[in-house]
Amino acid sequence: MKSRQTSETSETGSRRLPLWLLGVFFVAVLGVWHMKNVRAGVLESKDTFLYGWYLLLLFCTVLFSVLAGWTFFRKRAALETAAVLCILGLGSMYLAVLAPLSAPDEVSHFISSYRLSNTILGQPAADGKGHVYIRTQDAFVLDTDLNPGESLAGQEETKDTQVLGQTLTEHTYRKIHDTGLSGTGTQEMETTVKPPVETTPLAYLPQALGIVLGRLLGLGGLGLLYLGRFGNLLFFAGITWYAMRQLPFGKEVLFGVTMLPMTLHLAASFSYDAMILSLSFLFSAVTLKLTYGAGNVRKRDVALMAAVMGVLGPCKMIYGVLLGLCLLIPVKKFGNGRNWLLSAAAVLAVYAGAMILVNSATIAQYAAETESFVGWAGESGYTFEWVLHNPVKTLRIFYNTILEKGDYYHLTMMGNWLGNLDQVLDVPYVVILAMTFTLFFLAMKKPGGETVYLAGGRRAWALFLCLACVGAAMFSMFIAWTPASSSIVMGVQGRYFLPFLPVFLMALKNNWITLTKNRDRELLFFLVCANGYVLLRLFSIVSIRI
Repeated sequence: MKSRQTSETSETGSRRLPLWLLGVFFVAVLGVWHMKNVRAGVLESKDTFLYGWYLLLLFCTVLFSVLAGWTFFRKRAALETAAVLCILGLGSMYLAVLAPLSAPDEVSHFISSYRLSNTILGQPAADGKGHVYIRTQDAFVLDTDLNPGESLAGQEETKDTQVLGQTLTEHTYRKIHDTGLSGTGTQEMETTVKPPVETTPLAYLPQALGIVLGRLLGLGGLGLLYLGRFGNLLFFAGITWYAMRQLPFGKEVLFGVTMLPMTLHLAASFSYDAMILSLSFLFSAVTLKLTYGAGNVRKRDVALMAAVMGVLGPCKMIYGVLLGLCLLIPVKKFGNGRNWLLSAAAVLAVYAGAMILVNSATIAQYAAETESFVGWAGESGYTFEWVLHNPVKTLRIFYNTILEKGDYYHLTMMGNWLGNLDQVLDVPYVVILAMTFTLFFLAMKKPGGETVYLAGGRRAWALFLCLACVGAAMFSMFIAWTPASSSIVMGVQGRYFLPFLPVFLMALKNNWITLTKNRDRELLFFLVCANGYVLLRLFSIVSIRI
C-alpha cells in the first residue's frame, strides 16, 4: 500500500507543470491585454494588417519564452549558449518592433554603413563635398513622403524630411507594410546631405556587409535596412559569446546586462554602440581571464587586447579608460618586468596610433580652441582652457549634474525610453526597477564557496575606472555639447555607461551579502519574460500612435 502511494505521488510530481511556465503564462496574458490597444489603432487607422503582425509577435514571444525556459531549466545549457539564443531571438524581435532608423542617431550610422558598402562594392563612396552616394530607390527611407524610386534631388535643401522610424508611429508600420522588401531593379545613384559619422570604418563593417548582401540580392531600401541591422546583431551576439567564454567569473552578470532593453535595442540597430558594447565586454573579459586564470600572458593575448582597443578607442575616446583594466594583471604573468613593459607599450601604441589616425583633427581642435560655439543652443560653450582656469567651478557643475540627472542616467541606461530617446516608447518604471534589482542579485555572492571575484585593491581599482569612465563621458559632453549658460552638463545619456556596467556589477560582489540560494537562471529567465512583455507593449503603443 505504501509503495503504491509513493508511486502515485512520484507520478503526480512528474506530471506537475514546471514553475517557469508561470512566466510564459504572464507574457501571454499581458500580450492579450495589450491587444485592446492594437484594436483601437486598427479602428482609427483602418490598417487591419496590425492584427496579423501583433498576433505573430505574440506567438513569437510566447514560443520564445517556452524555448528559453526549456534551454535554461530542462537542458540546462551553458550560459554563453543561452545568451546567444536570447540575444538573437529577442534582438530579432526588437529589430522588427522598433523599426529601422528609430535608434539614437541611427540615420547617421546607416549613412556611414552605406558609404562603406559602396567601397566594398568598388563604387564611389561620396562626392567631393563628402555627400554619400545611395541608390535612388533607397531615398524614400530618408524622406517618407517619397515612394521607392523617387529622388531626393531638389527637395533635400528646401524642406525638412521625415526619416523613416525617427519618430516611430503607426504610419511607420504602414509604410513598411505597403513598401515591402523588394527592390525596383534600378541602380541609379544620388547623394544625400545626411551626414555620416567620422570614425573608423571598422565600426560599420557588420552593417555594411548586410547592406552589400541586400544590394547583391536586389532588395530595396527596407531589405538593406533589415539585413544591415541583423548583421550588427550577429556580430554583437558572436563577440558577446566569446567574451563570456573568456570570463573566469561573472558570466551571469554579463548575460544580464545584454538582456536590458537598451542593450538589445542598440545591438539590433545600425548604431556603432553594438561594436562598442561587445568589444568593451570582450576587453574586460580578457583582462579578467589573464588576471585570475592559471596560465601566463601569451603574445596572442597581447595582440587581442591591442586589436580590440585599436578598434574600440576611435569609436568613442572615453572608453580608452578601460585600458586601466590591464593593470589588474600581475606582472609575474608576463614572465618579467621587461615583457610587461613591452606588452603595455604594444597595446598603448596600437591604441594611440588608431586615435591619431582617426581622431587627431578632432583632438587638436578641442585642445587648441580658446572659444567654442554650441550649434544646437546657438551660443558659446566651454573649452579646455576654461576648465583649466576654473577647476572648482567645473567640479561644482559635475556635482550638480549628478544630483539633477542621476535618475535620468539610470533610466536611460536600462531602457526606460527607447527609440530616439522617445518618451512615448517607454518601459514602465516598475519593470526598470525589477530589472535593476535583478542585476544586483546576479552580482551578489552565491552559496557554494565562491572564491574568485574582484576584491580588495582590485575591486577599488575597477570601481575607480568605472567612475573615471563616467567622468570622461561627462567631460566630453561638457566641452562638445554644453552651452556656457547651463549649470549642468548637457547631452550625456545613460547608454554611455553600458560598456563598463558589467565590471561595475562584478566589483560589487563581497563577503557581506551572500544569497542563500543560487537563482541565477530564474533571474535571467525573468529578464527574458520581461523583454517579451516590453516588446508587446511597445508594439501596442506604436499602433495607437496615429
